Amino acid sequence: MDWNRVEGNWKQVKGQIKEQWGKLTDDDLDVIAGKRDQLEGKLQERYGLAKDKAKADIDSWYDRQTWS
Repeated sequence: MDWNRVEGNWKQVKGQIKEQWGKLTDDDLDVIAGKRDQLEGKLQERYGLAKDKAKADIDSWYDRQTWS
């Protein structure tokens, strides 16, 4: 998995992240700034997920993306 695509295109990806995880605020997304560990932490915080579940959810979301 090449998370660099997400970091490099964060402005475009933010909308997709917000669609997937609507409890994340714009401020959350600004703090996350494309960093996977920050996204995992915010998902744990907002959704009450265990670390492994947050990681699995992110992996699943990433795998469903069509990267050009």
